[in-house]
Amino acid sequence: MNKGDLVSKIAADADITKVAAAKALESFVDAVTSTLKSKDGKVSLIGFGTFSVNAKAARTGRNPATGKEIQIAAKNSVKFKAGKELSEGIN
Repeated sequence: MNKGDLVSKIAADADITKVAAAKALESFVDAVTSTLKSKDGKVSLIGFGTFSVNAKAARTGRNPATGKEIQIAAKNSVKFKAGKELSEGIN
């Protein structure tokens, strides 16, 4: 499923237009992004899951083609832990 498919599904299920569904989805994504950017950002949706920030430290890696060591910069990544209802729903 891609973004267009998701917008269509939301619009059909909520009986709203695709434009309204797209705005709602964009609002959700913006809210999660801004919350995760803030200090101690974490978004919990009971039954669905939790989005959080995972800080990765800088480290030394190796170029697989040349074998030369390279420095990999520190960065933040998004972590998602599925909720109980979501996990049970797919099994």
